[in-house]
Amino acid sequence: MVDDEPSLVRVVTGYLERDGFTVRSAADGETALDLARQAEPDVVVLDLGLPGIDGVETCRRLRTFSDCYVVMLTARADEVDMLVGLAVGADDYLTKPFSPRELTARIRTLLRRPRTGPAPGGPAAGRAFGDLVIDPDAREVTVAGRLVPLTRTEFDLLAVLSARPRTVFPRRMLVDRVWGADWIGDEHLVDVHLGHVRRKLGDDPASPRYVVTVRGVGYRMGPG
Repeated sequence: MVDDEPSLVRVVTGYLERDGFTVRSAADGETALDLARQAEPDVVVLDLGLPGIDGVETCRRLRTFSDCYVVMLTARADEVDMLVGLAVGADDYLTKPFSPRELTARIRTLLRRPRTGPAPGGPAAGRAFGDLVIDPDAREVTVAGRLVPLTRTEFDLLAVLSARPRTVFPRRMLVDRVWGADWIGDEHLVDVHLGHVRRKLGDDPASPRYVVTVRGVGYRMGPG
């Protein structure tokens, strides 16, 4: 739990500990990064407006050594904050003020997310789409032999799409497959995460080779 409001940290920590979690806290980004290296957390709850380095920069640095889930907290409800936070690797976000019960529920949902793998009865070999190769077993993605670093959420979305390449997945279906059927939030998070996937793959949305937008419906993988 990374926030510089001691009263909020105490309340949220109490809820999480009563729900069975072990919680460590930090009041600034530098301390949080040191703590994350030591504790190797499953989830980091990260405030956007931190003293020193802000939440976005903290998240960016965290992603260089950890693939933990990140829930971003923000006191500013405009869309830019959400998009920037997710672009550096956050998995979800909440706007202050929020219910500690809702935060606990979001964390539980993230931790219940199914880890995607090969289709039942399918081969373990990588799935190839031109020079893009997705290896569900190794959870690795390469483009022309170059390893592409993806967050858990980004990989899971790509794994779901690539398991049924010619199937168009509506946003809600992708939410159900990746976040879980009980997740409550903005389905347009899918657009943000897939936009980031495209950027990392070097995929032009205007002329996509890999992830295709089916206007008014959802997304599918491009032709192999």
